[in-house]
Amino acid sequence: MTNNYFDIKGEVLDIALKRTRERITMIESALETARDSSNDDTKSSAGDKYETSREMIQQDINRYQKQLVEANKDLQQLISIESLSNDVIDVVRLGTLVQTNVGLYLIATSIGAVKIGTNNIFVISSASPIGQLLIGKKIGDSFVFNNVNQKVIAIY
Repeated sequence: MTNNYFDIKGEVLDIALKRTRERITMIESALETARDSSNDDTKSSAGDKYETSREMIQQDINRYQKQLVEANKDLQQLISIESLSNDVIDVVRLGTLVQTNVGLYLIATSIGAVKIGTNNIFVISSASPIGQLLIGKKIGDSFVFNNVNQKVIAIY
């Protein structure tokens, strides 16, 4: 485990990319299963039960298609963040690792908590409530989230 926050940021991005790719694979598998079910249902059903069953399967297919679009957007966003340089950054924006007096946050896509060594990093979307509070902040700026005062200590 390294104490270099740029290395930590890279490790967290790698984990986020891996999780997002796994999510895409799971959604694609579920979508394929739903399509197979739809085809099987078409061959074996008739009447009102058929229509209800087919509609439910179609709703599943539509839901998986939307999830797949969103997951692919997340993947593209993570790939674009990965290509950003590690230049000194003075304002919180997409792709930054933010250290506050409460914790570490990577502004990317909503992945949740990732543990790197002894560090817990919260991978959050810029559209999330805390992400919206962090975007545009500079070192020394304060904000309140869930009734907890936080201060930006560093930006990587």
